[in-house]
Amino acid sequence: MNSKRLVNEFIELVKIGSVSKEEGLFQADLKKRLEDLGLSVIEDDTADQTGLGAGNLFAVLPGTMDAKPILFSCHSDTVTPGFDIKPQIKDNAIYSDGTTILAADDKAGIAAILEAIRMLQEGDVPHRPVELVFSPGEEIGLMGAKAFDTSQLNAKYGFVLDSSGPVGNITVASPTLQRLDFEISGKSAHAGLEPEKGVSAIEIAAHAIANMKLGRLDAETTANIGTITGGAATNIVADKASFTAEARSISEDVLDTQIAHMIQVTKDAAEKFGGEVICTPTEASPGFAFADDNKTLQIAHEAIKAIGRTPVNAICGGASDANVYNAAGIETVNLSVGYEQIHSCEEYIPIEELEMAARLVYQLAIRAE
Repeated sequence: MNSKRLVNEFIELVKIGSVSKEEGLFQADLKKRLEDLGLSVIEDDTADQTGLGAGNLFAVLPGTMDAKPILFSCHSDTVTPGFDIKPQIKDNAIYSDGTTILAADDKAGIAAILEAIRMLQEGDVPHRPVELVFSPGEEIGLMGAKAFDTSQLNAKYGFVLDSSGPVGNITVASPTLQRLDFEISGKSAHAGLEPEKGVSAIEIAAHAIANMKLGRLDAETTANIGTITGGAATNIVADKASFTAEARSISEDVLDTQIAHMIQVTKDAAEKFGGEVICTPTEASPGFAFADDNKTLQIAHEAIKAIGRTPVNAICGGASDANVYNAAGIETVNLSVGYEQIHSCEEYIPIEELEMAARLVYQLAIRAE
C-alpha cells in the first residue's frame, strides 16, 4: 500500500463537490480515474429518469483467478454543505476546515477501492473479477441504486462501503422503511362567526398524532412524524391538512402492526370529528437481515481478521445501497469505512482507518470461495 498516495487521492476526491443532484463533475472525474487504471467503465442513462446530476458508474476489473465475481459499491453524492471543502490533516486524521462536511461519507470508500485496485495491479496478485458501482443520489433516497439495472451484474454477493465507525464493523441488518402520506379533509367555516359548522382537518391531524406510538418503539423499530401542513388563515376552520410519517423495523410483522396502528388512529380521529382521511403508504427502502452463518458475512469476517481487526456485527437503523442490492437478490452487507461524525462539519477520518479500509477491499478481492 502507498499511504501517501491514498491520502492524497482522498483529498483530491473530497475537493470535488458532489452534493446530491450535482454529482456530474465528480462522476466524470471518477470515470477517468477508473479508465486510467485500465477498467472498462460505463455511465448509465438513469440521470434522465432520476433528475440527478449523473448516472451510475459501472466498472469492471477482470479477474486473474478462476472465481466468482465480487461487487463493491459506494455512493458519489454528499449532504450539504459539501462544496469548497478544504481538507486539513491533524493528529493523524483528516478533517474539513469546520465550515463544511469532509465528505468521507462516502469518498473514503471510493478512495479505498481505488487504492486496493492499485495494490492488486502493482503486486500482480491473483484476484477474483471485481465489479464496481458508484451511485449518485444515495443521500436523498437511494435514488441512483434504485434506478440501476442490476441485471448487468454477474456478482451474486458484494459489499457496500458506506458506514461509520472503525473498519471491522459490519451492518448485518437494516430495517424496511415505510413512508405514510396522510391527506385529511374536514369542512371550512368562519372561525369567529360559526365555528360549530366547521370540521377542522388540523384538529383531526393533531388528535391522531397525539394518539400514535412514536419514537423508539423497541430495539428494532422506530416511527416518526416528519412534516405537517394545513389551513389558510386564522379566521377559517381548516378543511384540509396533511402530514407525512415514517415507520421502520427489522421485523416485517412488527412494521405491519405499527403501520396499521398509525392508519387506524388517524381514521378514528377523522370519524370522531366528522372528517375523512386518505393514507398512501410507500415502501421507501426494503430491509435485510443476515444470519450469523451466512456465507457472505463469513467472507467479510475472514477478510477483517486478515487485516488484524475483530469483526463486529451491528444492526443499523438507517438504509444504504446495500438494501437495494439485497432486494435485487445480490447478498450485500455494509462495511464500516472508518469515518466519524458524518453529516456534520465535525466529520473526520483517521488515516489509519482509511488505510485499513483499502486493505479490507484488497483482502476481499483476493479470497477465492
